[in-house]
Amino acid sequence: MKPGNEPPRVVGVGSALMDILLSESDRFLDDHGVTRGGMQLVGPGRADELLSASPNRPKMVPGGSACNTAIGLGRLGARAEFVGTRGDDAVGRTLEAALRSNQVLPRLETVATPTGRVLSIVTPDAERSMLTCLGASSEMSPRVFRPELFAGAALVHVEGYLLFNEALIRAALEAAREAGVPVSLDLASFTVVDAHLSLVRSLVREYVDVLLANEDEARSYTGAREEGEALRIMAADAECAVLKVGKRGSYVRLHGETTEIPPYGEGGVVDTTGAGDLWASGFLFGLTSGLPVGECGRIASMCGYEVCRVEGAHIPEEGWARIRSAIGR
Repeated sequence: MKPGNEPPRVVGVGSALMDILLSESDRFLDDHGVTRGGMQLVGPGRADELLSASPNRPKMVPGGSACNTAIGLGRLGARAEFVGTRGDDAVGRTLEAALRSNQVLPRLETVATPTGRVLSIVTPDAERSMLTCLGASSEMSPRVFRPELFAGAALVHVEGYLLFNEALIRAALEAAREAGVPVSLDLASFTVVDAHLSLVRSLVREYVDVLLANEDEARSYTGAREEGEALRIMAADAECAVLKVGKRGSYVRLHGETTEIPPYGEGGVVDTTGAGDLWASGFLFGLTSGLPVGECGRIASMCGYEVCRVEGAHIPEEGWARIRSAIGR
């Protein structure tokens, strides 16, 4: 991934969703059978039930893992695009407008099914537990993915949540390979990895160049409890392996060398929703711009920190101003 004369073109592939952010207690999770820190697929009735059970007022913002990453890439100056499926409704139109306003080119199919949503329950420690109703996103067709969709891109970024549809994720990865474009995959959630372990391992080995995971996801993927061992196993499957370890920073293994990335900033964590997605924005922007691994990690850490300072997965303008100032852009 070498720098060129133009900003890198990065295409995100994933579910087009609206995030519903709800602040609640650990007791609320236990009382209502919500898996802490994970992601569960649910129908619209389950999300409505939980919203009705809480006296707290939710907040709605555009979301979806690869969508969040694409927005971060756009704000950093990449030529970002996002491929997904939305409903023919007000929520879908709001989502598409939000992409455009954040310098992302939407490549969205429109269907009759309502736009999908994610209920993200945030506990006092800033951890989020997600319940996803895919809605229109469940109707994304493998036929969308043709090599010409990705031709000329520096990178195709795929979210791990697509593992729920093997034909879909395989079509996206195959189209990227036929176009000669490298692929990054964010493992997304340990619950997703646990449910599709043999599939994700085979897809990573066959198609993926950059593999991103947090501690829980890496443990599920590798079976290793020691971080160094987990990183080495991941790097044996993909050219570049990233292990994010929360407030302790992250590790990147590329070409047989491991780089430790220190955390950025101190305190002020409000909500970890989108932290991994925006971390990926910074890292992938640096990588596709031809920057050294350490600088890629520094930008990633800044993006991950800034999004944790606010509620939801979107960095406000003042946060982006701090990031651009720090990286000289």
